[in-house]
Amino acid sequence: MNLLEHVQEVRNSLQADLVQVRLDLQSIEELRLKYSGKKGIIPALFQEFGSLAPELKRDVGKQLNELKREAEEAVQQLEARLLESQKQSEEFDPTLPGMLFNRGHLHPVTQTMNRICEIFRGMGFGIEFGPEVETDFNNFRALNFPDNHPARDMQDTFFIEDEILLRTHTSPVQIRTMMKRKPPIRILAPGRVYRNEAINPRSYCVFHQVEGLYVDEGVTFAEMKATIEIFVKKFYGENVNSRFRPSFFPFTEPSAEVDISCIICGGRGCRLCKQTGWLEIMGCGMVDPNVFIACGIDPEKYTGYAFGMGPDRIAMLKYGIHDIRLLFEGDIRFLKQF
Repeated sequence: MNLLEHVQEVRNSLQADLVQVRLDLQSIEELRLKYSGKKGIIPALFQEFGSLAPELKRDVGKQLNELKREAEEAVQQLEARLLESQKQSEEFDPTLPGMLFNRGHLHPVTQTMNRICEIFRGMGFGIEFGPEVETDFNNFRALNFPDNHPARDMQDTFFIEDEILLRTHTSPVQIRTMMKRKPPIRILAPGRVYRNEAINPRSYCVFHQVEGLYVDEGVTFAEMKATIEIFVKKFYGENVNSRFRPSFFPFTEPSAEVDISCIICGGRGCRLCKQTGWLEIMGCGMVDPNVFIACGIDPEKYTGYAFGMGPDRIAMLKYGIHDIRLLFEGDIRFLKQF
């Protein structure tokens, strides 16, 4: 083997050692002595270089000098890496607590809907979902809305086509369930709904509803009243009272509005309850026989009740939010509070 080939062999050996060398002071020093020390491989090559013929020294000398420089730079880089590693190690205190990662939070409306569903599931209600794009039949006709009802007007409803629209309530989920299942039926229908309303601090074009339905033989208004009163106590607290006021909805008869004693003033009267001491939270009633007929259920055999509430309004009451628009704007400063 000539000297030029020997130089290339040493260069290959150096590269292999650099891959395997441990990053500590002793290993780096051993590597330096092996290649660049007084008794190292590269000085030995230079001694052999002195006996070369003059015409070979130019090429071999150039390769030898490059090999020497590569070995010195490699050792310097290893020393720099070791120094940086020691510096980082000195700055790291393993006794300190770990870094906290930012965690996401459930939206206040989602928290409210989850709690509502949890309470009613505890009373035997299942959860059902349906499409947000609905038919006129499921959204209106099956629910006993006459053709000239104001809710059919474009000022209230987003129509996509003549018979297709964005649902204005989650009641179509009840219709779909009654058409595909036989009683007994006990379901809760949470979801988003849409109405073509002016956007202001108290109303928005998209909001949420949670509606309930129970259909079976012998279901009574008293049973509905007891169910809702249990919900009020579990959600708002044992000290909150409820009352039922006569009302009207096309899909229930008789119908009622449910009020609770103001959670701020306790019924004494304040700005939130407009000095009445009461806050409206939901509507309810016994399912109209015409709705049963539209869904293929015998109204002579079965009765049922339905109720519906707005989680957005409930969340606003619970958390003291005065502008419904905050629930939909996605402002991180607002959402981080929850």
